Amino acid sequence: MIAKIDKNQVRRKRHFRVRKTISGTPERPRLNVYRSNKNIYAQVIDDVNNKTLASASTQDKDLAIKVGSNIEAAAEVGKLIATRAKDAGVESVVFDRGGYLYHGRVEALAEAARENGLKF
Repeated sequence: MIAKIDKNQVRRKRHFRVRKTISGTPERPRLNVYRSNKNIYAQVIDDVNNKTLASASTQDKDLAIKVGSNIEAAAEVGKLIATRAKDAGVESVVFDRGGYLYHGRVEALAEAARENGLKF
């Protein structure tokens, strides 16, 4: 009997493997990305103090684009997280792609955050 491969379980293993080396500090917090089928979420997290400094998602009311799960919406979330992080006093972050490939929506979010002033 062949075991069924759970994609999310494989992604979580990859994410835990990466998280062993990546950690957010107060000087350089972690920009975490979570991608679901319908939405994309981003958080700027200080792991030392266990605090979320800024967050943005496609479900936010003040998002310019009203589509859930596509590259344009991910780019809008990237812009929004960059402005909110700057408002929280964060200039530089460590990018945590959450075990996802740096491709498509994750890449669009990261590039938009970079263009709007976050350094990573």
